Amino acid sequence: MRTIDWVDGRIIAIDQTLLPDALTTLDIHTVDQLVHAIRRLAIRGAPALGVAGALGVALAARGGGDVRAEAARLRAARPTAVNLAWGVDRVLARLEHGPAAVLAEAVHVLEDDVRRNRELGLRGARWLVERLGRTPVNVQTHCNAGALACVEWGTALGVVRALRDAGALGHVYVDETRPLLQGSRLTAWELAGMGVPHTVVVDSAGPTVIARGLADAVVVGADRIAANGDVVNKIGTYPLALAAARAGIPFVVAAPESTIDPATPDGARVEIEVRDPAEVVGDRATAALNYAFDVTPADLVSAIITDERTISGKPVG
Repeated sequence: MRTIDWVDGRIIAIDQTLLPDALTTLDIHTVDQLVHAIRRLAIRGAPALGVAGALGVALAARGGGDVRAEAARLRAARPTAVNLAWGVDRVLARLEHGPAAVLAEAVHVLEDDVRRNRELGLRGARWLVERLGRTPVNVQTHCNAGALACVEWGTALGVVRALRDAGALGHVYVDETRPLLQGSRLTAWELAGMGVPHTVVVDSAGPTVIARGLADAVVVGADRIAANGDVVNKIGTYPLALAAARAGIPFVVAAPESTIDPATPDGARVEIEVRDPAEVVGDRATAALNYAFDVTPADLVSAIITDERTISGKPVG
């Protein structure tokens, strides 16, 4: 089942807030509904957001209103992940050719996501096996970068899937990923469906898993990669990179080319989303700093694996 799709003039998407307890889909007919789904993380994951942005412009074009204004609302729905704006802008460029051309481009973005992430996964698995020189490979990952973050394959979890298919995967350690537990809710659910042995790890113990030698490599996704190679990903990624560097194991970022943002020089220039404190403390009268993302400096990244290339030891822009 696809995470997000275009069916009969509307967007169909899995409501990721209800997993793993219920597999429920959303019927999205308007940009308002789509923006709401993105903001509440019913639709999330960098590649999936790119597809959502593309399909959202197609929805707006079919509605006949101010398409550019609707596109601007979509771009602003979540500021940190570059793929959302990328998907919007790519399809918006076809606007002068009419709604049919807009829809055709949006559907191309949708279908191309599957191909690109499959290629990314195969490339990442080969790189890890060659770098480590042994199998099976025990992997630690963070947040959710599987099929649910894309259309139907995955980025970091696509690498895990490719390792499994090659008979080269050992155990997967899954960080729970605060505050919405995308790791323990979504990644663990996907791995169970794949039949992959895995263990959920509380976020604060993530570096200890690495220090104790349980993981051979860390593989994560990304929401934006700056021109200098700094990586913006779900909060809690940076400590894993520090621990991996200390332990001397590879820290690998798996993301499509569309996640690389050459217009952003470095991670310090990225607007980091701060989410509602209530996600952490509820209605208690206590302040909470609820950062959604952090920045991992380029010098801590062993390799960036995309659908087109492997980048190691140099700026990516």
